[in-house]
Amino acid sequence: MSSVSLQTSSPQTSSPLLGKSLAELTEWVQQQGQRPYRGKQLHEWLYQKGVRSLTDISVFSKEWRAELESVDIGRSTLHHRSAAPDGTVKFLLRLADGQIIETVGIPTFNWDQERGERGVRLPRASANGSQESENQWDEENSLLTTNNQQPTTSFPHTSHLTPHTALDRLTVCVSSQVGCPMACDFCATGKGGFVRNLTTAEIVDQVLTVQADFQQRVSNVVFMGMGEPLLNTENVVAALRCLNQDVGIGQRTMTVSTVGIPDRIRKLAASQLRATLAVSLHASNQVLREKLIPSAKHYPLEALLDECREYVQLTGRRVTFEYVLLAGLNDCPEHAIELAAHLRGFQSHVNLIPYNPISEVDYQRPSPQRIQTFVNALKAKHIVVSVRQSRGLAADAACGQLRASATKVTA
Repeated sequence: MSSVSLQTSSPQTSSPLLGKSLAELTEWVQQQGQRPYRGKQLHEWLYQKGVRSLTDISVFSKEWRAELESVDIGRSTLHHRSAAPDGTVKFLLRLADGQIIETVGIPTFNWDQERGERGVRLPRASANGSQESENQWDEENSLLTTNNQQPTTSFPHTSHLTPHTALDRLTVCVSSQVGCPMACDFCATGKGGFVRNLTTAEIVDQVLTVQADFQQRVSNVVFMGMGEPLLNTENVVAALRCLNQDVGIGQRTMTVSTVGIPDRIRKLAASQLRATLAVSLHASNQVLREKLIPSAKHYPLEALLDECREYVQLTGRRVTFEYVLLAGLNDCPEHAIELAAHLRGFQSHVNLIPYNPISEVDYQRPSPQRIQTFVNALKAKHIVVSVRQSRGLAADAACGQLRASATKVTA
């Protein structure tokens, strides 16, 4: 098996404070001649209050704040904000070197859950028809629609959100790279090429930015934005630790999505983080997968599945397999049967993603009836399956649409 030779790099800059642990921040304040308790204060203001400048930390003396004015926290600048009618918000963030990345905030509202309307997280139906209990739900922002139709529910505009607005959860879709080297044929991000990896601070900053905008604590993080997370494994793992230990987000409510990079899934498992692994298959055989994902030629499907089985054994977590449905290309019942054969006996579930259109290619989204036929074919083979509801389409913020460009949204 040949190896992947994709060159990625992070900028050679001084380390910002964002991403540092309590112990590291305590050591840092002591280096500044301060007492250790200042480290705890700094930690709270960085991660809980989301301060953007050290000069705003009111518990520090005025004199020390003046000295800290030039210290790099690691926060980005908001370049553009687009809100879709369904409540999803896309943020374009400008980094210190001028690069632009995208992150998306996806709210789910309690009042929908009471009415049982579409767009609400519902217990997923298992292969035998029973419903999975709440503690079996893997928090990867996979939303099971009741009839596979496009959502029609209107959500409150996020500009009206207050700390008292009832949210069932707030998910952040974060980017891990500026651009993406994988060049998946149906994805907008790869069309613009690859620039560099994001730092740990730049990843954590995305979550804090969304949290501040919604005035709500983030409950879920999915690495499904721009870039291939496992080509930036070191910084992604560091960000996962920071988001868990410092920001306070549960390991099980964070998901890392990958197309599959040799040995990197093992490295993620070795981190001993209990994040959900989501693998972007998008095809039921190697030939079709190489057509949709050029990098797949470096990683035979069976080798990828073997590494996923190791992940299940090492972590005890089941694997989510993501599958973009493209009309007439990979959405036939025969494809579902072929996919089910690969996953027989696997502790996993399949998350189907109806294609979200981009201008560069002429793929089409399957009809609701064809999607349901695919679902039924998988269930007949005892595969647990869900259909992801598209959120943020009006803001070009849906899966596969992120390209670091502003989209004007009309009501």
